[in-house]
Amino acid sequence: MHINREKPRAYYIPYADAEEAASRKRGRSPYYQTLNGSWKFQYHGSFEEVRESFYEADYDAGSWSSLLVPSCWQNNGYDQMHYSNLNYTIPCDPPFVPDDNPAGLYIREFNLSPDWTDKEKYVVFEGVNACFYLWVNGSFVGYSQGSRVPAEFNISKHLVSGVNRMAVMVLKFCDGTYLEDQDLWRYTGIFRDVYMLARDKAHIRDVFVRTTLLNGDREAQLNIELEMAGGAVVQAVLRDPSGIEIAAAQGEIGQAGLLPMQVLDPQLWSAEQPVLYELLLSSGEEVLRFSVGFRRVEIQEGVFQINGVPVKLKGVNRHDSHPSLGQTIPLQHMIQDLQVMKRHNINTIRASHYPNDPRFLELCNEYGFYVVDEADLECHGLAIADNWDNMAKGLGMQSYTDFHQLSNNPDWEEAFVDRAVRMVERDKNNPCVVIWSMGNESGYGPNHIAMAKWTRERDSARPVHYEGAASLYLGHPDTSALDMESRMYASVPEIEAYAKDESKGKPLFLCEYSHAMGNGPGDLLDYWNVIYAEPKLMGGCVWEWCDHGIERKTEHGDTYYAYGGDFGEKPHDGNFCIDGLVAPDRTPHTGLLELKQVIAPVRIEAIELEKGRLLVRNLYDFIDLSHLVFYWKLERDGVLIEQGELRGLRTAPHSGEEVQLVFQSDILARGTLCLTLSCCEARQSLWAERGHEIMFQQFEVKTNQESQGQQPYECKATHTSIRVREQDRKLLVEGFDFSHSFDLRRGMPDQLTRHGVELLEQPLSFNMWRAPLDNDRPLVSRWTYEGLEHASMKVYRCDWEQISDNEVVVTTEFSLGIYTRKPIVRGVAKWHMDAEGALTVKTSVQVKEEIDFLPRFGLQLRMPASMNTVDYVGYGPHESYADKRQSVRKGRYLQHVDEMGERYIMPQENGSRWGTEWAVVSNELGMGLLMDSAEAFSFNVSNYLPQDLTAAKHTYELRKRQETIVQLDYKMSGVGSHSCGPKLLDKYQLNEKQFDFQFTLRPVFKEDE
Repeated sequence: MHINREKPRAYYIPYADAEEAASRKRGRSPYYQTLNGSWKFQYHGSFEEVRESFYEADYDAGSWSSLLVPSCWQNNGYDQMHYSNLNYTIPCDPPFVPDDNPAGLYIREFNLSPDWTDKEKYVVFEGVNACFYLWVNGSFVGYSQGSRVPAEFNISKHLVSGVNRMAVMVLKFCDGTYLEDQDLWRYTGIFRDVYMLARDKAHIRDVFVRTTLLNGDREAQLNIELEMAGGAVVQAVLRDPSGIEIAAAQGEIGQAGLLPMQVLDPQLWSAEQPVLYELLLSSGEEVLRFSVGFRRVEIQEGVFQINGVPVKLKGVNRHDSHPSLGQTIPLQHMIQDLQVMKRHNINTIRASHYPNDPRFLELCNEYGFYVVDEADLECHGLAIADNWDNMAKGLGMQSYTDFHQLSNNPDWEEAFVDRAVRMVERDKNNPCVVIWSMGNESGYGPNHIAMAKWTRERDSARPVHYEGAASLYLGHPDTSALDMESRMYASVPEIEAYAKDESKGKPLFLCEYSHAMGNGPGDLLDYWNVIYAEPKLMGGCVWEWCDHGIERKTEHGDTYYAYGGDFGEKPHDGNFCIDGLVAPDRTPHTGLLELKQVIAPVRIEAIELEKGRLLVRNLYDFIDLSHLVFYWKLERDGVLIEQGELRGLRTAPHSGEEVQLVFQSDILARGTLCLTLSCCEARQSLWAERGHEIMFQQFEVKTNQESQGQQPYECKATHTSIRVREQDRKLLVEGFDFSHSFDLRRGMPDQLTRHGVELLEQPLSFNMWRAPLDNDRPLVSRWTYEGLEHASMKVYRCDWEQISDNEVVVTTEFSLGIYTRKPIVRGVAKWHMDAEGALTVKTSVQVKEEIDFLPRFGLQLRMPASMNTVDYVGYGPHESYADKRQSVRKGRYLQHVDEMGERYIMPQENGSRWGTEWAVVSNELGMGLLMDSAEAFSFNVSNYLPQDLTAAKHTYELRKRQETIVQLDYKMSGVGSHSCGPKLLDKYQLNEKQFDFQFTLRPVFKEDE
């Protein structure tokens, strides 16, 4: 697995003094020299093409190309861009790899400082995928594999004064490739930082800072375990968060030793209060700096605790991913991720599925995150490499007999354990790391048990996790080395059943849940209602943080994000890498806004709304609410009635406090009002500006003295008669200022006008198709089979009757279906047209039994493109669905049609507005259609038909229609997370076999009404 590589150690940079060390700017250290920058580079499709001794000190590489280090080959035009989820991209024949194994040759010349003459010189490669050979000045130095953990070599004897040359050969595949089958773009190269360190001949080689809380957390024991390269005197100084020295120790340390310290009344570290002490270790000319966080992680009676307090992990899975740099992640990009996460109430990161850059963990210490640090280990491809029969039968993972192959094989034990050792040794001093994870989706056998046992022996202060040991995979039955149960995509009923099962003694961690692919996830509130209710449920990490799209431009200059298969690679998993809460540029999707609201650390409940009595619940674990301010306002149909604020709440963690809002107006006389409270940061912080909203809560205040307001845009003029005539199977209805036409052959209105303004481009139609969500994937084949997308209307009967001078009724009996199949639905629609020009349709529908549930059902209107303004009372400002509506608030919204949608990388259903009371779609002068119903409804407005979104695979393929498409839905099924998670819950399905609904369409000139 390696040749001449140094033993793994804790991450640190030696500095010359404490001030330099405190800056954490590595370039300020005289003992640090970066090798990042431009290297000479030559790519070969196979290492066997490497014929020349390129590593020789005098080799002429002048004709080679240049490549920036760190970087990934594939982002620079070399090799093949390749996305794969679980399939190996090579034949599954461990430990063998293809003979044509691509190779990248790197050469770099660098100067050696004369100040380093008497130092030991090391080179550190933070990350190289997949393996590499190293030469310095023509001499072979060593070999390493293990892509995402450091490799360090002592190169002192190979260096000369002045100019030196380093040569590296990176291979795309090695036997370690079988252990690195993660769901990601398969990047190659020197993708993390490379640098040299100059060390004293006798220096601190490794440090393990162990903290123990004693005496009810009123005292802390700090033990500094040291491993030396040569004996030396070591001085240790501990400074508190304000910079005051509070403890010191000194000792002559031989090969290894211990420096103990005691701290009274330590301030404890948590994600909410990331209090860090500074530990400075001095030896010879070097100063090492470590952030120390006093905290304890325990599992007590099946409950996960930090500092003795039950804590819920509100997390996300995070890959290293940059839209143009691949897995090479700039420091500012890491900071951006953490700031966006904090602003959306996330407190936990699962480093899926490998250790991140060590600086990322330093930032997590500072910003305050709980980190599940995961070994660089995944063998997912074994599960499907030879299981055609099982795949054809649709059997689950439990039937895959080869899944445990490598974990059961003793020849691979050292390779497995090495993955844990290098992670733990590098990251052991970071207080943010609260759980060690033994990799992902790699089966479970003795080799995993060996990893877990080594980890527990090395660090007993953190629990150990591995989801692959779950009994459903039928791996090794001994899970005693693991401290928690873990599941992926377990349903809400499943986790609730686990929590209530008294035979289950370990806490349950959802390492992956609520698959955030495309328009989703839609099941977050259901999960968190159960997680909060059950102490044994630790919480979980949404899959996943970001879309792994690759930024590209079309020949016309349009920017888009590419995904699997766009580069001609095989095998690939399509857009399964587009499954994040944020876009590649970190723009939040509405799914992240939903998560933010669901996991918010504050909840507000009503006690007596009409009197302003509320209960504020503090769901923080360690801090009160004094850092927050609550702004409130009363509105009616979006019109502000009054407002105020609450400050200075000191509600204790895990408790509630009653508050009283003082209303100046008599709200009992004002009918239904909307009370909105916005909970905001009172001060600026590291990650948010003052006024940043943490959460909001809304209530409808309904009183007994309900006032009867007029309908929106109610016309005061009264017209009492209409003219009705039938001509060529068209029913023409004319009134004082309108003219409508009803196509009796098609059974639908085909023309609506007021004052001569055309309001329809084409006849109305019924619609039950939505452009499939990623979460609809398991359902699409059945929906397509039944013909939902292209169903046409059969009219059995369409007749009309004028029942008075001012009303005519058209009755249509119809079905919707497609060739070969029986009709999907049968129904009756009664269209009432009155003297004001209003159309009210009352529809009764029956759905065939064979369909589990419909994606939607309602009316589709195709209006002129000029009808581009949407005015509505309902929930906004962004999209909402039956199971994805916690992040929207009720109000009155005025939006352009372009603001109504969400641009998902893979086009799909988007932009629906759940719970709407009424909407007007009009031109900018206010001429349009008012749409309302006796019951709240869903609607969306766009320039695309559902079929347009269905056909497009990328955003640049969409072409705006010269018409405005309005969908009025009786109901829209929820979005769920079925792309990888459980089936959509029944309560969010449009699964009724018979239903009735009603819509009214009324032409309006809203500026006059």
